[in-house]
Amino acid sequence: MSQVSTVRGPVDTVDLGPTYMHEHIFVLTADVQQNYPGEWGSEDERIADAVTKLRALAAQGVRTIVDPTVVGLGRSVPRILRVAEQVPELNIVVATGLYTYDSVPFFFRHRGPALNEAVGAEVPDPMVEMFVGDITEGITGTGVRAGMLKCAVDEEGMTPGVERVMRAVAAAHHQTGVPVTVHTHPGSRTGLEVKRVLCDSAGVDPGQVVLGHSGDTTDCDHLADLADAGFTLGMDRFGINLEVTFEARADTLVEMCRRGYAERMVLSQDAACYIDWIDPNVLAFLPQWHYLHIHDEVLPYAREHGVTEEQIATMLTANPRRLFERTA
Repeated sequence: MSQVSTVRGPVDTVDLGPTYMHEHIFVLTADVQQNYPGEWGSEDERIADAVTKLRALAAQGVRTIVDPTVVGLGRSVPRILRVAEQVPELNIVVATGLYTYDSVPFFFRHRGPALNEAVGAEVPDPMVEMFVGDITEGITGTGVRAGMLKCAVDEEGMTPGVERVMRAVAAAHHQTGVPVTVHTHPGSRTGLEVKRVLCDSAGVDPGQVVLGHSGDTTDCDHLADLADAGFTLGMDRFGINLEVTFEARADTLVEMCRRGYAERMVLSQDAACYIDWIDPNVLAFLPQWHYLHIHDEVLPYAREHGVTEEQIATMLTANPRRLFERTA
């Protein structure tokens, strides 16, 4: 039987249950918060708030979340472990990888492939060893193993830094079999860049890749092309209704189900208990952005517009299970 690594240990994929494939717990700028902790406040209060919100999510029947918070997003697995220990009814899968839209962090600037020209040979990328270690040995001495790989390509496109990270993720995937989630910008059709670099060039099977934030576009023809290529589409920003309205996101989901693509989609909100990347004044305009939005708003809307219970179960349970079982 296939298993997936979670914060509290391995779980049989058959026991994952309804799964949200893209939910953060904490997203923060680690060095800023470390040096200017006023906004973060009490660690114990932040942990307690996360526990309360995740218990409410589990009470709706959700059994697993994937938290794709990696380097560049303020990942702290010891902190997540504190949360997970108090919500044993919810599986939390954490990720490894690196989040950038442009350059690699300065730490990597003069390491690995950056030295190829200077030494006249290919230098191994330390990112690969880091990512593989997180998956096979555990993160930060916690023993918690990553169950997902994460990278990003946004509106800036396939910059040299973005490509370097993506190829490191591909190498780690080939060594471990762990599935990949990619932050994309569908308005710029960056899913096609993922196909070109991660899949066509670096050899990752699209069937093991989630294209995050696919619901940021209403271009169903484009989404259908990506699904036909084998990708899983992350319809995962429900509640972030700044550029795309709730109705537009939901109608796109409905239309893709009508076209027969329920087997190629997963659902989430891309929510967080705490995020310092967005000004609090902006967050005030997103009262619906929370972990309960799928069950409270999205699924009722989808049902009213013809999405079947079988399709809902496919998106919430069968598709995440299939992604993780393909790693065996």
